[in-house]
Amino acid sequence: MENNERVIIFDTTLRDGEQSPGASMTKEDKITVARGLDALGVDVIEAGFPVSNQKDFEVFKIISKELNAQLCGLARCVEKDIEVAWSAVKEAKNPRIHAFLATSDIHLKHKLGISREEALSRIKKQVAYAKSLCQNIEFSAEDASRTDPEFLKLAFRTAIESGATTLNIPDTVGYSQPKEFGRIVESIAQMKEVRENKVNISVHCHDDLGLATANSLEGILSGAAQIECTINGIGERAGNTALEEVVMALMTRKDFYKKSTGIVTEQLVPMSRLVSEKTSMIVQKNKSVVGANAFAHESGVHQHGVIMHNQNYEIMSAASVGAKSKIVLGKLSGKHAVEEFLKSKGIPATEEVVKNALEAIKGAEKNVEMEEVVLRLAEKAGTYFPKKVLI
Repeated sequence: MENNERVIIFDTTLRDGEQSPGASMTKEDKITVARGLDALGVDVIEAGFPVSNQKDFEVFKIISKELNAQLCGLARCVEKDIEVAWSAVKEAKNPRIHAFLATSDIHLKHKLGISREEALSRIKKQVAYAKSLCQNIEFSAEDASRTDPEFLKLAFRTAIESGATTLNIPDTVGYSQPKEFGRIVESIAQMKEVRENKVNISVHCHDDLGLATANSLEGILSGAAQIECTINGIGERAGNTALEEVVMALMTRKDFYKKSTGIVTEQLVPMSRLVSEKTSMIVQKNKSVVGANAFAHESGVHQHGVIMHNQNYEIMSAASVGAKSKIVLGKLSGKHAVEEFLKSKGIPATEEVVKNALEAIKGAEKNVEMEEVVLRLAEKAGTYFPKKVLI
C-alpha cells in the first residue's frame, strides 16, 4: 500500500470523547479503552489533556510503556501545558505533542482577549518550544472553519516554520458544510510550505449539524491525510466524527475514495460496546455500523431480499464489523422470515405453523418476544419439542 493511500486514524475518545457530559471514565476505564484502541489498530491515541488533572497524567505514564500506536498529549499554547504533555508522552515508542490555539476572530476577541498578532507570536514561540522537546508536533487552529482564510494560512505557515509536522483543521463547532470545508482543506493542503515540508493535514469535525462524518470524508478528498474521531462519535455537545463511520465508508467505498486504514474492522462492534459500557453513553439502536439495528431486518420485503442474498440490503457484511445479521419477527414480517426462523431452529416450516405464526405476529400490538410465540405454536402443532429439565 502506498503511503498516500493510507488514512491516519487519530482517536480522541479518551480526550474529546470524555468531554461529553456524563462520559467521564475512571483511570482503570481509560487504560482498558486505550488498550482496546491499540488492538483496534488506530494510528494515534490522544489519551487526554495531561495538564488538566492527575488522573489523565497517570494514565499516560502507564500506557506509554505498552502502546504500539503513537501516544499524543493535548496542550494549549502555554509553556506549562507543553512541559506536562511532554512529560506524559516522552516514554512512548512514538510520542506526539498536540498544541492548539484559537484563530477565529470571535475566539480571539471573546475567549482569549488577544489580537491576531499576539496569536501568531504565541504559535511561533510555543510550537518552537514543543519542537525542542519532541519531533512529532501537531498544531491545531481551533475554530479554523470560522477563521479568516488568509489569517488561517498565516497561522499555519507560522506553525510550520516553528516545527509543526501535522496541521489540524478543526470544524470546532460543526459549522462548515462539506463543499465549503473541502475548499478550506484544499487551500491549506496546496500551500507551498505544506508541500515542501511534507506536512500532514488533519481534520477534526464536530457534529452540531450532523455533518461531522461528511465533512471529514470531504477533507480526505481535498488533501487531508488524517481524520480525528471517536468511538460512537462521542464528544463535546453533539459529538465528533464517529471512527466506525469514516473507517467503514473508506472500506466499503474504496472504489470511490481509493483509501485504506489500518483498523481491524471486526473489532468495531466490540469496541463500541466497551466504550458505551465505560462511559455509560448508550448507543442508539439505529446508529450506523455499530447500532443494534444496523444489521437487523423486520420488513418482509427486506427480509426476503436478505435471505436470498445479504448484499441486497447490506452494503457491508455484519461479520466485517464484528456483528451478526438479524431477521426480526414483527408485524411487518412475511412468510420467508418465519420459514427462515423455523429452519434456523431445526423446526420443519409446515404450512400450518407458518400460517398460524403469521396470524399471531400480525395480530400482536407490539413486537414482544415474537420468536417465543412462534416456538409455542410449533410446539402446539407437534413439530417442536423443547428440552425438558429433569429434576
